[in-house]
Amino acid sequence: MTTPTDKDTSAEHKVSNFLRQIIEKDFEQGTYASRRWAGSPGDAAHHAAGQPDPAKIRTRFPPEPNGYLHVGHAKSICINFGLAKEYGGVCHLRFDDTNPEKEDTEYVNSIIEAVKWLGFSWSQAGNDKPYQASDYFDFMYRAAEALIEAGHAYVDEQSAEDMRTNRGDFVKPGVDSPFRNRTVAENLARFREMRDGKLADGAAVLRAKISMQSPNINMRDPAIYRIRRATHHHTGDTWCIYPMYTFAHPIEDALEQITHSICTLEFEDQRPFYDWLMERLCECGLLAAPSPKQYEFARLNLTYVITSKRKLAQLVNESKVSGWDDPRMPTIVGLRRRGYTPESLRLFADRIGVTKSDSWIDYSTLEGCLREDLENKAHRGMAVLDPVKLVLTNWMDAFGSDSYTEACTQPALPHSAIAEGQTPPADRTFLIGKEVWIEREDFEEVPPKGYKRLSPPQKNADGTASAGAVVRLKGGYVIECTGCARDAAGNVTEVHAKVIPGTKSGTPGADSVKAKAAITWVSVMDGVPAEVRLYDRLFAEAHPDAGGKDFLQSLNPDSLKVVTAYVEPSLAQAQPDQKFQFERFGYFVADRLDHVAGAKPVFNRVTGLKDSWGK
Repeated sequence: MTTPTDKDTSAEHKVSNFLRQIIEKDFEQGTYASRRWAGSPGDAAHHAAGQPDPAKIRTRFPPEPNGYLHVGHAKSICINFGLAKEYGGVCHLRFDDTNPEKEDTEYVNSIIEAVKWLGFSWSQAGNDKPYQASDYFDFMYRAAEALIEAGHAYVDEQSAEDMRTNRGDFVKPGVDSPFRNRTVAENLARFREMRDGKLADGAAVLRAKISMQSPNINMRDPAIYRIRRATHHHTGDTWCIYPMYTFAHPIEDALEQITHSICTLEFEDQRPFYDWLMERLCECGLLAAPSPKQYEFARLNLTYVITSKRKLAQLVNESKVSGWDDPRMPTIVGLRRRGYTPESLRLFADRIGVTKSDSWIDYSTLEGCLREDLENKAHRGMAVLDPVKLVLTNWMDAFGSDSYTEACTQPALPHSAIAEGQTPPADRTFLIGKEVWIEREDFEEVPPKGYKRLSPPQKNADGTASAGAVVRLKGGYVIECTGCARDAAGNVTEVHAKVIPGTKSGTPGADSVKAKAAITWVSVMDGVPAEVRLYDRLFAEAHPDAGGKDFLQSLNPDSLKVVTAYVEPSLAQAQPDQKFQFERFGYFVADRLDHVAGAKPVFNRVTGLKDSWGK
């Protein structure tokens, strides 16, 4: 926990937003200064016996464990945990596990890992474990009975169809249920029969008694308990009735002494019920005042991405992707395997800000945050993704043996990426010999205008011949192209050049011959074959599910290409999840699952060196 005196100094440099303004106003007015904390969640009596709350604010991140978290959840995590850290508070991780049919411990574990990976902790004095709504089922039931006893809830046994009809709509007010005026004793008896399994699933619900004429449809006697015979992943078969989310969520906040309950805009219409429930339960003496308050912000809308759990599950179930952690997925496990860093996602959340109005963020913004984070971190390396062999035909004449090799060195990071006083990482070392791999696009037999890489001697218009193109093998020698070899189909199988001795990089003669360009390469002698997965955006359209269209029709057929490349030895020794900049190609990561250092190199493309989508 960050104590009040530990207020994150970076908060002084944060851009103000409406949430920060609310929190700071609450500080000024002492809104929550009287709160007490008993060391664990509980009712009014529990906290009254505690000490003044050491946390200046309490926020929470309350995912339902029914799927894997995605980039939109990452924004919410950064907001809730970030604000708690900035203002000397605590953010609770809480599982809203009130829907047993869709929840699983697999998702619980993945959520815990995702929050930790993003760099956040819910740990506080006396408690290092996440909370879960199911731990509060006993209190929720008690609260429901208290509402019945106070005349604020009743058991309704209309059919689901009749309830929908009688609810009305935005024009027509609702109609009172024929069960609305049951006595307290009748409602208590019937509710206990629901609890004891004496009624069938769907036979009855407990409803809050507010107003069927309310202009806010959510306030028209909303259901707060329903019958569901389903085994819960935490409580087993203890319960056959479960609270509705809109009932459970405010109670969870209150038991945990949350001050600022921050959620996305779709819950804005539920805020009146949140406040109504808090007022009623405080009146009953069950919950401590002051009550939590709910505030809403705009959810993340990211182009070329879908975040619907149902649609993401469809991609997995129909094998459109390899799983929840497919590097093309917007899930946190997918982004992590793709090569995104916690720092880049936190930077992204900070950069897009917090507003109350919906807007679209271009995917290039997310990629830009990653480039910014990796620019000074990712060690450089050379890889050849579309290889063709380059033979230095005069190697024997230049060095006395076709098997002769020399060591070349290049910095792991450019000088500009090394902070003052920081120890530079060790240089990369690799061999150069008679044969090397180069990119196929680095040779053109008939070069287009402006082409500066390898091309053989050309016949000029006047019948004279010009020499072959002169380029540098980056970190190695300057070479002059002399021609190529082809197969029977006319495909180039080898590029031929001659090495110019005395021009090796880092030697006195390095600048003695002017080269048109420097090209990347990997030696045949020590280059290592590697599987390189060229990932791109999963969807070809910016809004793949706009207007209710079939999002599967927008899948990008080129979202994954797998090539056999050659990489320099330093890359082959990479550890899983280690990030690199493949010079000229962009940022790559050694796959977390499939890469084996020194044995089976597998790299995923994270992003290019610049945004080139659609260009």
